[in-house]
Amino acid sequence: MTTRRPTAEVSRALRGLVDDRVSVRLRAALALGTTPDVGCVDALVERCASEPEFFVRDALTWALTRHPASVTLPRLVREVRSEHARARSQALHTLSKIGDRRAWPALTRALLTDADDEVARSAWRAAVVLVPDGEEPDLAAALVTRLGRGGRETRLSLSRALVTLGEVAVPALRAAAAAGDAEVRAHALATERLLRDPDAGFAFAIEEAKRVVALGDFGDAGPPDQAGREGQGGG
Repeated sequence: MTTRRPTAEVSRALRGLVDDRVSVRLRAALALGTTPDVGCVDALVERCASEPEFFVRDALTWALTRHPASVTLPRLVREVRSEHARARSQALHTLSKIGDRRAWPALTRALLTDADDEVARSAWRAAVVLVPDGEEPDLAAALVTRLGRGGRETRLSLSRALVTLGEVAVPALRAAAAAGDAEVRAHALATERLLRDPDAGFAFAIEEAKRVVALGDFGDAGPPDQAGREGQGGG
């Protein structure tokens, strides 16, 4: 079998991916996406695992989305099992951008509960994009076990993922609001508030939820189960 030699432009771009200069790496990633070449997929995926600059990693992801999913998916699915957190995170991010549900089996419980916050956040975002029809309730049940985890950005990412699932997440959120500790309850209540009112700010929703939990005062919304029923009628 004859292996096709890369063009001079592709060879130059591949060298550019590992250049010390950020601007060169960025141009290289953009070039490899502008003129896709399946022979470059491995190099793009490998660079995602080590690239320190966020906007260059984003360009690498974009470049991968420009290549056939039949080529990129197997490589990215292997990468989500990497021992390196950045490799897992960026592979998951790229899978979410490709949006091919054939990657769903790679979204394991271990990834959804990964100890690294960025990996977990990437897994949550990918999961709500890739989840097959009918499996959303099970995914919501898995995601609510992470309520109360981490700092503001991590909690906001989880809330956004649950809001993306929509009404199917409400039963799991109600259960968490009723049975969880104070942090879990507040996060569950804030998430349901965002689901009912997407324009509500997360900071406001979480502070209001903490007040409700602390005082045991559900105000006009009623207790969590009643609030959920009223929210369903609001659309």
